[in-house]
Amino acid sequence: VAREKDPELSALIENLPSDTSGKALLERLFIGGEFLVHSTLAETDILAAFAEQGPEKVLSEILDDLKSVVYASSTSTLTRGELQAVIRRARHRGCFLIALADITKSWLTVTTLEALSNLADCILSCALAGLLREAAARGEIELLDEHDPELGSGYSVLAMGKLGARELNFSSDVDLIVIFDPDAGRYRHHRGPQEGYVRLTRALVQMLEERTADGYAYRTDLRIRPDPGAMPMAISYFSALTYYESIGQNWERAAMIKARPVAGDLEMGKAFLAELRPFIWRKHLDFYAIQDIHSIKRQIHSHKGGETIKVLGHNIKLGRGGIREIEFYAQTQQLIWGGREMSVRCPGTLDALQSLVALGQVTQETADELEETYLFLRRVENHLQMRDDLQVHCIPEREDELANFAAFLGYGEVDGLRNDLLFHLGRVEGHYARLFEEAPDLSGPGNLVFTGGEPEPATLETLKKMGYEDGARVFDLVRSWHHGRYRATQSTRTRQILTEMLPGLLEAFAATLQPDQTLLRFDAFLAGLPAGVQLFTMLQLNPRLLELLAEIMGAAPRLAERLGTNPGLLDAVLSRDFFERMPSTIRLTEELTGRLTDARDFQDILDILLAWANDRRFQAGVHILHATQDVDQTGYALSDIADCVLQGLLRAVEAEFTKRHGHIEGPGLATLAMGKLGGREMTVSSDLDLVFLYDTPDSNPLSDGDKPLAASQYYARFAQRFINAITAQSGRGALYEVDMRLRPSGQSGPIASRWPGFLSYYGEDAWTWEHMALTRARLISSDAAFARRIEAGIKEILCRRRDPEKLLSDVAEMRLRIEKQKPAKSIWSVKYLRGGLVDLEFIAQYLQLLHATDNPEVLSPFTEGAFKRLARAEILREDGAVLLISATRFFRQLQGLLRLTVGPAFDADTLPQSLQRTLARAVGLETFPELREKLIETSNEVYALFQEIVEEPAEVLAAAKDP
Repeated sequence: VAREKDPELSALIENLPSDTSGKALLERLFIGGEFLVHSTLAETDILAAFAEQGPEKVLSEILDDLKSVVYASSTSTLTRGELQAVIRRARHRGCFLIALADITKSWLTVTTLEALSNLADCILSCALAGLLREAAARGEIELLDEHDPELGSGYSVLAMGKLGARELNFSSDVDLIVIFDPDAGRYRHHRGPQEGYVRLTRALVQMLEERTADGYAYRTDLRIRPDPGAMPMAISYFSALTYYESIGQNWERAAMIKARPVAGDLEMGKAFLAELRPFIWRKHLDFYAIQDIHSIKRQIHSHKGGETIKVLGHNIKLGRGGIREIEFYAQTQQLIWGGREMSVRCPGTLDALQSLVALGQVTQETADELEETYLFLRRVENHLQMRDDLQVHCIPEREDELANFAAFLGYGEVDGLRNDLLFHLGRVEGHYARLFEEAPDLSGPGNLVFTGGEPEPATLETLKKMGYEDGARVFDLVRSWHHGRYRATQSTRTRQILTEMLPGLLEAFAATLQPDQTLLRFDAFLAGLPAGVQLFTMLQLNPRLLELLAEIMGAAPRLAERLGTNPGLLDAVLSRDFFERMPSTIRLTEELTGRLTDARDFQDILDILLAWANDRRFQAGVHILHATQDVDQTGYALSDIADCVLQGLLRAVEAEFTKRHGHIEGPGLATLAMGKLGGREMTVSSDLDLVFLYDTPDSNPLSDGDKPLAASQYYARFAQRFINAITAQSGRGALYEVDMRLRPSGQSGPIASRWPGFLSYYGEDAWTWEHMALTRARLISSDAAFARRIEAGIKEILCRRRDPEKLLSDVAEMRLRIEKQKPAKSIWSVKYLRGGLVDLEFIAQYLQLLHATDNPEVLSPFTEGAFKRLARAEILREDGAVLLISATRFFRQLQGLLRLTVGPAFDADTLPQSLQRTLARAVGLETFPELREKLIETSNEVYALFQEIVEEPAEVLAAAKDP
């Protein structure tokens, strides 16, 4: 091609190999990589011009040619495809020229970096100018100056990172932040300036990034903008200011040191950065901000030891002793001193080092050594990238590749490069490790950097070693916390504490069997917090609390949900007796009574009751999780908590109710507990089965208040007020859910039953299942004399002689009906599983109703207690009683933990291993397969006994009646 078009050019290229320096250059180019080989063959005119004119003049011509094409006419507009082609051509030719200058050392490395930055500046400006003209042609924008489309456009592109500091590397992404002023610009997009400028930004990114037949111009990264997960690609001027001034972070202050307007409305960009100066350069850097800087530095793994410096595969940008550490060395000190000393406000790394020398904060020797190493590493980095025009930072991993790369860099022997790398990396490591040597040790697990737009490889590697499967997701989550996206992390103080304790937090979550899921639950917990300073301070000061939080997030999702709606529960953990045995009923009553003395009104009483109940239920849940108390003790404790709450609340409701309606003759309202509360077998999620009773001398007397009510209406309203108070929802939940279906006549019956009617109903109308349910009745509040009558009346009902055949048939039929209506979804549905809790309760209730006439001592609302009493009465065989008691305890323990951790709708076989192990250990087993085997074996044994006691005799009876 050269021969055909330019004989002089042809002669120059043909003579190049005969010259010693020309031959060396060609050898370097052809071992350099695909990009350089292709460019040497395709851009012979650049090679010739470089040889004849030198790099400065040729680069200037490349940039001038690009501008002349883009700005050729104010009336004609390049098509988008034409614009893409010309900027790609300019970028390719410019990069090849700069590579030639760098390889031949025609330029100092600093000059190379500036040239790469100038090339990018020009391309960004030209690309945007072309797009602005295109938008103007469509009528979307009005240009202030058709010859200079960017002027006064109200749209500014800020270069960050290496481009902002004019230190761009050969194949770097360009980090950008785009801001616009809707008042200054003349954008006429039909959806408004915001949508219009976002569309323009998207077009600019596509213009630069899209791969065409001519390649691409630049990879762009807009993730360094404020909160990229929530903010649009183009951010309004005042939104950006508000973000930085309210929740901007120290790492963003460091990033803004290098910010520079490069395209669009340059004056607006400069004005924006001028307004940001107080955010970047604080006159008085507070103590916690310094701690935050220390934390960032320690997260980058600056402590001595840990990862070792190597050559093969070493990342010279992010690895130990690399470019990032030199940059951070300068930036952190700039942040500390720049508020008072304007001289250190330099975007360039080398200028910053020298300004710190002038200030007396860095010795000249240190600055010179870091500068020498910085330039060496930047030259190595450029040579790595110019081979194939790829953004790589790692030294080749194989010896043969390293030897080839050493030759490309101009080394005669590979050991020369190896020794230089080890020397320079070690030098940086020494200076960097001493930077904050007096800062307290964070003792982190390795590199944990959550700043910038993308995760660093070393951070992802550390997270992987810790046990996290999706390091990128962890990075995004943690970065969202730092961006203040949740209310709990919007205060600067919270984010400072979070930064400091983050390694410990991640290590605590990593200690669970599923760290990723644990972190997700913690994120959901964090999202619901109204504030974070108190919580994080508490966690920071109490490592045991952090361990417990991690355990709950990892092993008890349902408990984590409860904690998410009421984070104040963690306060209770700090009490001295939290991990001790749950208090007795007397102590609980005394404690709650003392709390209630501070109540000023009914709402105070509700708040105190809810806070106290939540604290104590949370404590019981942790005890279940740790298996620190057996299932009976936990069931008693949860039932006692409910008893205390109901008794305290009933008095408060009665006091409020009687203010308006007065009192009524008689013993008052009695509360009868049924189901799990009646049997004192409560779980953390049990509702309350309640029945309300009253009695009056007359059938329906009136109350004596200002608004008198007849007895039936009085107690119905009283009971409803009581239920409403129990179930009232607040921000921290409700006290309990209430189930009234066990009252006489079920949902169609009165809310409160008059005692004679109650007796009459159970004597004449009640179904067998209602008598079975009555075996679990327990009175929890009543006038003493009325209580004796109720207990005697219930006992008399339960001890009545029954038709044994009808009882047997009814029990068997009811169990079959339940099986059809609510079949067990898996073996883990321990309530409805054949041989599970329902079968156990049916056995206890059936035998009590069958034998209570002659053996009233067998009556007990507590299932295990009933089995013990049936055994003492020799109604159950001893081996059968032992089986039934142990099975009841086993299933209740398992059910309690399942309700605590995953709720009723689940399949334990698909649970995470962490939960499977927790389930097994809670019932005294080591492995989940052992638990499954015991579950199957126990349910089979119980079901066999149920068949023996109920099903088989019922089948024989049915066969005899219907031969």
